[in-house]
Amino acid sequence: MRPIRLPEPPPPPPGFSGVPDILDGAIRRALVVGNGFAGAENQCIGLVRALGLADRHSVQRVTRPRGGINEWLHWIPVSLHKKINYVVKRVWGDSRFRTTFESNKVMPLSAEKSGLMNVLETDPKQIAVMARESFEKEGPLLVIASGRDTIPVASTIRRLAPENVFVIQILTVGALHQADSATLRSAAFTWHDELAYLPKPLLVVNVGGPTSNCPYGADLAKELIIKLQNVLWSCGSLRISFSRRTPVKVSEMFVREFRANSKVHIWDGEGSNPHMGHLAWADAFVVTADSVSMLSEVCSTGKPVYVAGAERCKWKFADFQNSLQERGAVRAFTGKEDISETWSYPPLNDIAESATQVHEALAKRGWRICT
Repeated sequence: MRPIRLPEPPPPPPGFSGVPDILDGAIRRALVVGNGFAGAENQCIGLVRALGLADRHSVQRVTRPRGGINEWLHWIPVSLHKKINYVVKRVWGDSRFRTTFESNKVMPLSAEKSGLMNVLETDPKQIAVMARESFEKEGPLLVIASGRDTIPVASTIRRLAPENVFVIQILTVGALHQADSATLRSAAFTWHDELAYLPKPLLVVNVGGPTSNCPYGADLAKELIIKLQNVLWSCGSLRISFSRRTPVKVSEMFVREFRANSKVHIWDGEGSNPHMGHLAWADAFVVTADSVSMLSEVCSTGKPVYVAGAERCKWKFADFQNSLQERGAVRAFTGKEDISETWSYPPLNDIAESATQVHEALAKRGWRICT
């Protein structure tokens, strides 16, 4: 059995002695400010984990109205969006705001499964007051935010409690995530019985969904299916997963084409999500280009990553694809590959680099993380 390759754990931060002293200015708690999207919020939680505060953080959220005409208003400020939503619902009722784009329906995934339930709406003034009033007893509050809608909130917290908070707005080449060394080692153990004995090489395919900056539909799905059929001879096993954004018509195309093939397993969204197990046990990946988070995770493994649809991306998503290719972390999926042939690259390690930068910035202020 081919040994699995997992990323090495990040080095300790500069000056870390293993058991930090409990000093005034030691940060013992964190607040994540999210935007309701798992991709953005996982970046914050991944950084919280890397800083050693996984068990001492809470999550609040900046949310927008969704569905129907709201999908065309996501570029305006949240506060104005909510006012327009209120006025339109008062004048025309709820019908204008129901989701009407049937082609954008995705595979069902409950809010409970995605971990996005029962989270408070962010109130920056209340957070600032809490940070000031609890400072002497609890020390500084670390605030970590990700997503465009969270920027005004994070800025307000910093302005109202400048001496009591340390605010981080996540901006990285890739996306921070929770697939660190410890998590993957745990996943390798958890998913051992299901994945360890599959015929090798194991190719994992992650299919996302179209976005405004990486548009595609059934055409890319058909192209990807044909290419997968062409490389299937070189695979011992093939496992396919979909994201919450995958259109139903796309997922159904994969099911129709591969359900009768004994080499292929398609996760139907039921039961435990095998994603972390796939990261730990896969020998290679094929990923659609629309998800920065997904690509950042698979490229943190150092294993071969093939990308489908990168040529359709624009703006910063195109820049991200180019940066991964320049690093040698990804290759375009052509359908001519021999999946048994392996290649490697320096794993994408934004999470460790970001944690180090946070420690250094805190040290300049005379603060430190108390783990």
